[in-house]
Amino acid sequence: MQAVVLAAGEGTRLRPLTFTKPKVMLPIANKPILEHLIDELVKAGIDEVVLIVGYKDERVRNHFGKEWNNVSIEYATQRKQQGTADALKAASHLVNDEFLMLNGDAIVSSNDITKIVKANGNVIAVKEVPNPQDFGVVEIQNGFVKSIIEKPEKPATNLINAGIYKFDEKILDYVERTQLSIRGEYEITESISLAIANNEKFKAVRIEEWIDIGYPWDMLKANEYMLNKIERKIEGKIEENVVIKGKVVVGEDTIIKSGSYIVGPTIIGKNCEIGPNSYIRPYTTIGNNCHIGICEIKNSIVMTNTKIPHFNYVGDSIIGENCNFGAGTKIANLRLDDKEIHVSIKGRKIPTGRRKLGAVVGDNVKTGINVSINVGCMIGNDVFLAPHTKVEGFIEPYSKVF
Repeated sequence: MQAVVLAAGEGTRLRPLTFTKPKVMLPIANKPILEHLIDELVKAGIDEVVLIVGYKDERVRNHFGKEWNNVSIEYATQRKQQGTADALKAASHLVNDEFLMLNGDAIVSSNDITKIVKANGNVIAVKEVPNPQDFGVVEIQNGFVKSIIEKPEKPATNLINAGIYKFDEKILDYVERTQLSIRGEYEITESISLAIANNEKFKAVRIEEWIDIGYPWDMLKANEYMLNKIERKIEGKIEENVVIKGKVVVGEDTIIKSGSYIVGPTIIGKNCEIGPNSYIRPYTTIGNNCHIGICEIKNSIVMTNTKIPHFNYVGDSIIGENCNFGAGTKIANLRLDDKEIHVSIKGRKIPTGRRKLGAVVGDNVKTGINVSINVGCMIGNDVFLAPHTKVEGFIEPYSKVF
């Protein structure tokens, strides 16, 4: 079975992290989102993958090459991101008579993929969620999809389109007939609606394990989900007087120095220097070549080549690549009134659904000593934060804040 994976999107809702990399290459549990997906496809028996790429596609091509995990990889380029139907059209010359189609920015399980593969005919995966108004809402009749309505104000059901499909080649005829939507895109849901109107059947298959990564804070939920699956594995050097509790992974050539206290589930990558006297709390992922010193890291994603060395606190945060925190830099992760944290993006206040959320920090950010970063702060790439600065809101890339 062939899988066609949509990996061309820019991921504007995941900024500032996607200013420098495509959303499918953002790391969860020290692996890109797309790598997790391909691994699950392999477990489900998929033997051929077509990646539809576009935005910063060199990051995807260089990582996966022409073969990954014994699966052949082919690429199609969607030069201008104009929707999911347009993406499939860009790959139409590569697809088989029957194929899966999936979004590359979601966490799904091989068990659910297998259910879809084994189902007869065309399939749409559906999932029950508490916030259906944010997705395409699916109505079902006698086990088949009756309609899909994108982001309705008053959803008829809690079942949403999970963005996983099994198609036969006839879907390409309806893709050709698909018109531009009111959102300015050629959408595969409109292609499906045209097919349904022409008496084509699409079986609705309910899936269990699915995490949509739409906003940066969704990465923390996905990271927690993936870390719950790990097993303890210590490959680095552990000095005396180090405490390691629970499921902890320590990569090759990493050194955990004396006095450090690490609680799993946690992953620490290769060639890291941890400690002395680091406190790393559960659901933390630290990338390769990082230095974590006398500080506390909790429920966070710290990407490759980042240094957090001196008397820092990082909680419920996502820190990009090649960052360097000055001594005493601290990130707040809880409002004083204990209420839900909202994030400000381009003048809009967006609810996160989280009571605890620190900061989202892009690549190549440097802070001076004693910088204070407030809850829900979004910091673009290549930002310089001067000593003793208080930071809040959205900081544009390449800014200097004094």
